Amino acid sequence: MATSRDYYEILGVTKGASDAEIKKAYRTLARKYHPDVHKEADGGERFKEINEAYQVLSDPQKKVVYDQYGHSAFNQGPSGSTTSWGNDFDFGNFRDPFEIFEEFFGSRSPFGFSGGARSSRYSGEDLHFELTSSFKEAVFGTSKDISLERLIHCSECKSTGVAKGSKKITCDKCGGRGVLQRSANSIFGNIITNTTCDKCAGSGQIPEKQCPRCKGKTLVFSEERRTIKIPAGVDDGSVIRYQGIGNAGPNGGGYGDIYLTIRVLGSKEFRRIGQEIHSELKINFVQASLGDELSVETVDGGEKINIPPGSQPGEQIRLKGKGVPSVNGYGRGDQVVTLKVEIPRHLSTKQKDLLKQFES
Repeated sequence: MATSRDYYEILGVTKGASDAEIKKAYRTLARKYHPDVHKEADGGERFKEINEAYQVLSDPQKKVVYDQYGHSAFNQGPSGSTTSWGNDFDFGNFRDPFEIFEEFFGSRSPFGFSGGARSSRYSGEDLHFELTSSFKEAVFGTSKDISLERLIHCSECKSTGVAKGSKKITCDKCGGRGVLQRSANSIFGNIITNTTCDKCAGSGQIPEKQCPRCKGKTLVFSEERRTIKIPAGVDDGSVIRYQGIGNAGPNGGGYGDIYLTIRVLGSKEFRRIGQEIHSELKINFVQASLGDELSVETVDGGEKINIPPGSQPGEQIRLKGKGVPSVNGYGRGDQVVTLKVEIPRHLSTKQKDLLKQFES
């Protein structure tokens, strides 16, 4: 067994954690400590440790045995012989650790890799950003410049990882097969599994001499400015996908996507409910009684509206087509104006007499 630390402690969950809680904790930690992201010296070992804990706790049978016997259940076989797990952790029936993600992410892992034995050409990682927008920018759409840091294909070696004048040679760890076969004795019997070779990433070949720019990794960091379009009608929390501008995949793999979450600032004048824009208009009791023509503010500017005679506090006037456009481009909502009738607190003697005459 690669680690003696408690698996629940490694994932940061309690012993009674549900499958969903274990998966969620695993996703978070795996993203954080993936070697492509976590550059500290302990990143690789931490990543192995996290995967080891998840492989046991995500398997109902292994989890029951671990809860009862702890690490000893996996350190000793039925005959008492020591197992051969070693430091290279066995990932059960998965061909490589990234196939674990396919159980709950589908054909693509959260790092952008897709499953498949002996394949080292994966799609790149998706990137996630948040961007703040004003109320009107969200209504009408806008363009914004963003600073983008991402992995791109190394132009020095054309994403091969091989130095100029050198070539690729057969991987000495897997013998060119791209996979490593391991046998492990456990209380479940002898388990033979295949895992992707970690030295050649499943390609079966390694550079004879590494590219000096990318150090054989086929990717380099790039800092660039990008102008992106935000469509009209987006709401707070809307997520927009921009295809093909995420991280590049290793060994010439495709680019991932960018997922942009929009955070819309509030407005003093307007409140949004779906595609409707709501606002208030203050009028006095004379205007409410006799009616009037007034200007009301909309996202398009000032708009004349008629206040019907006898309008009551809280009544609403609907302005067609003055709301939020559909993000899919199908029509536009309305603006709903709520009348707020202001009653004067201080009246002159003459005003009071006139109101008394009106009352009689």
